[in-house]
Amino acid sequence: MAIFQKVEARTAPNSTKGFVHWIKYNLFSTPLNAALTLLGIAILFWVIPPFIKWAYINADFKGTTREDCNSGGACWVFVRMKIDMFMYGFYPSAERWRVNTIYGLFFILMGSFKFLKNPWVKVILMHVYFIAGFILVRGDMFGLTYVPTDKWGGLMLTILVAAVGIVSAFPLGVILAMGRQSKLPIIKSVSVTYIEFIRGVPLITILFMSSIILPLFFPEGVTFDKLLRALIGIALFEAAYIAENIRGGLQSIPKGQYEAADAIGFSYWQKMFLIILPQALKVAIPNLVGVSIALFQDTTLVLIIGLFDLLAMVRLSAADSYWLGYETEGYVFVTFIFWFFCYSMSNFSQKLEKRFNTNLR
Repeated sequence: MAIFQKVEARTAPNSTKGFVHWIKYNLFSTPLNAALTLLGIAILFWVIPPFIKWAYINADFKGTTREDCNSGGACWVFVRMKIDMFMYGFYPSAERWRVNTIYGLFFILMGSFKFLKNPWVKVILMHVYFIAGFILVRGDMFGLTYVPTDKWGGLMLTILVAAVGIVSAFPLGVILAMGRQSKLPIIKSVSVTYIEFIRGVPLITILFMSSIILPLFFPEGVTFDKLLRALIGIALFEAAYIAENIRGGLQSIPKGQYEAADAIGFSYWQKMFLIILPQALKVAIPNLVGVSIALFQDTTLVLIIGLFDLLAMVRLSAADSYWLGYETEGYVFVTFIFWFFCYSMSNFSQKLEKRFNTNLR
């Protein structure tokens, strides 16, 4: 017991001293840093207490009508009454169990990945999940009621657009990155032209083109779903940025890796998929996740072609004459939803970096 008391007596002051040293070294090391630190603290005290008072202390959480919001703070009753629209859009109430089933299957799938070691099994399960999810949401098979895409909306549509855009754009981005690194002039010129053209126009232009111009290339009488047109445009747009990130990873691989693969006798595809590409993807993880986060945020642009994502549903709900004046609560709710998903993706990328970190120390 005496030994433990001596250890505590020695470690407690050292930990306190180390904390004070960290504050002094990182926050007050120079007069400029001290001034910026004090300014930051002042801004936090100016913003956080009023927000907490508005969002929690004086907020209204209970009730079902506008008259229940009379405390002067945030009216979270508005969010609670409109939560179904935020989550599902105009999806039929009787069929929302299908969307909830997809959410549940996603968490089960992510949990199973911790116990599965074979990457091909993971890829197969992921594809099965997407196919099953599409069948569940759309219906018209296995006795499920058909739900047209113009009824899809809210957070469900936001996740769908982002997930399909990222998953479908990744293989195309890998092909474009390899094509840009190719020694064949035709393949390289086509890849460079596509990447530079797509990266030279904003996403909103691609969405307009996919929604208006793309149907003109099909025979008369052939209809193309509006959501599918948007997904194609987003996938083509995202693939160009993924290709550039992967190209940066390919250029970071030492020349000796290529020469070693050639010396072993690997073919071009064996060399790329077994030696070069895994290392390039490991290097490109932070940039790839950054592009994925940007795409998740850019899903709000689908409103311009008539698709109602999460942010669009908040705007539509706030336009309800009965709930006029409470759009702030809706936007705050959307802000935290987007922050949660973006932070989760960022945190996941950090875990991937640590997992695949093979650098020798």
